[in-house]
Formats: sequence, C-alpha cells, structure tokens
Amino acid sequence: MKTRDAYYDNAKFLLIFLVVFGHFIQSYIHEDKFIYTVYTTIYTFHMPAFILISGFFAKGFRKPGYYKKLTKKLIIPYLIFQGIYSLYYVLINERSVIELNPLNPQWSLWFLLSLFFWNVMLFLFTKWKPLFALSLSVGIGIGVGYFNEINHFLSLSRTFVFFPFFLLGYYLNKNTFEKVRDRKVKYTSFFILFSLFVAVYLLPGFDYKWLFGSRPYEALHYSYVNGGIIRLALYALTLLTTLSFLALVPRQRYFFTKWGTSSIYVYLLHGFFVRYFRSSELVGYLSESEQIIVLIFLSLLLIAFLSSKLVRRISEPFVELKSSYFTRYRLDSGYDKRY
Repeated sequence: MKTRDAYYDNAKFLLIFLVVFGHFIQSYIHEDKFIYTVYTTIYTFHMPAFILISGFFAKGFRKPGYYKKLTKKLIIPYLIFQGIYSLYYVLINERSVIELNPLNPQWSLWFLLSLFFWNVMLFLFTKWKPLFALSLSVGIGIGVGYFNEINHFLSLSRTFVFFPFFLLGYYLNKNTFEKVRDRKVKYTSFFILFSLFVAVYLLPGFDYKWLFGSRPYEALHYSYVNGGIIRLALYALTLLTTLSFLALVPRQRYFFTKWGTSSIYVYLLHGFFVRYFRSSELVGYLSESEQIIVLIFLSLLLIAFLSSKLVRRISEPFVELKSSYFTRYRLDSGYDKRY
C-alpha cells in the first residue's frame, strides 16, 4: 500500500486555509491597508499553486475511464452546488430570486468547471513540445483579455488565464519539487514573499482584481498593449511567488496534514459560512486590531469542522456522489451486491 506524501497534503491544507482566510478578510480590504496587502499577496499565488498541483496529479488523463470519473467528480457536484448556492443566496437575503444558470458559475464554483476544461485541454497541448505548449498557453492567456465576450461565462477567462499553471504542473516531476524544497531555496523564497508584501504595502494603485483572471482588460480600465504587458508581468510574478510558496511547505506530517485530504469538501462548503458572514452584522463586530487574529482562528476552526468525519459523511452524497454510511451498512448487514 502506497503511503501518501505529507508534502502535498500539507500544501493543499495551507492553500485551502489561504482560500478560506482570503475570502473572510475580503470584507475588510477597503478599510485596512495592512489587510489589503495580506489579501493581495495571498492572491498572487494561492490559486495558481492549487492549479499547478492539480496539473501535477493529472498525469493519468489518458487512462480509460478517466473523464468519466472526472465528470462524476467535478461536473455533477458543480451542477448540484450551483443549485444549492442559488437557493442559499435567497435564504440569506443576498438575492431576491433564485438564479439557476449552469453556464455562469456561482462564486468559487468556477474552479470545478475550469479544472474539467484544463484536463480536456491536455489532450491537445501535450501533443506539442513542452516549451511551445507553455508559450502558446501563455499567449492565449494574454490574448483572451482583449475580448470582452470572454469573461465569467463558463469560467472561460479563468480557464485560459490560469491554464499555463495547470500545464506547467503536468510537466513537473517529483525531482522538481525536491529542488524547490532545498533549504537554500527556502531562504530566498521567504525573502521574495516578504519583499512582495512590502512592495504592495508601499506602492499604491495596484488593482487586486487583476489577480482574479476573470475580467477583460477593458473592465480593468486597460486596453491594447498595456493590458497584455501587465498580464505577462503578472505571469512572471505569480510563477515566482507560487514556487516560493511551494518551497516553504513543510515535508513532515503534522496534525493538519489530514485536513489537506479534505480540501474539496472545505472548498465547496466554506462558502456557506463566508457568504453568511459577509451579509451579516458580524462583519462590523470586529475591531481593526481583532480582524486578522480572529479570522485566522475562525478559518482554522472552519477547516477543522468541514474536514470532520461527521460533515464529510453528511455532505459525501453531494460532493462525491456516494455514501460510505450506506456502504458500511451493507457490509455490516451481510448484504452482498452479487445477490
């Protein structure tokens, strides 16, 4: 039996923590410069790193039945949670009517749709040499920004903009991660992330929405040459910060390592709590000195809760389209599917 490499589970835990924490602190970024800087720094690498790791584990895309499993794992849960979130937004008075539109992903559900498309795109891009394929994917990511029609619809903008990281992850091997995790690289990586934090804090004017990858240049008030240059520069910056983050991920097994195995549950379910938090009066209860510390602990508690056996057992039919409780019941009762 293969033993799971704690490094990748640690990375997934840290990334899902940054996703949850980033969504919580978004309510305060316009009020506090320090929180804005933390938020912007996180968004330079947390989703690209998630996407790169997803690409690393997509090496079996040519195996028979791979896309059938992928559809069950991504598309069906996407459709289920599209409906659930649409209803939930009405219940918390965020919207007045239920909006059932499977072609326009609700909030963070874009990742499921894009992840499916990225796997499909591997069929075409892996036919070419890696350098050409990566260059072409970057060129497409830059080019889509000039078309206003490529936006949130079917998550097309994010699919094209972030695909280079998925493709790069596919080409990486374990030796690459070993090199990134070298002790000397760690010191450099920490310096890079710290320098970025200081730069974002001291240099005003950068629009964090560039990091979402979901908007055309015109919506960001840029067009023609400037938009493409900025996105190319962000590709370089994001790659640097993503590799820096991966260099700092610990290798050992910790108490939180197992939470990394539940990242899909946390990703799909944390939105119910974050959206309620944003639309409630709880946002105003935290003073400026409390916001960061309280939201760090709140994020950790939420991840621990959503990773628990109880929550997984309840939500498993919606997330994985199966029920381990029913399976155990059949085994305990002596039921055999052959009969």
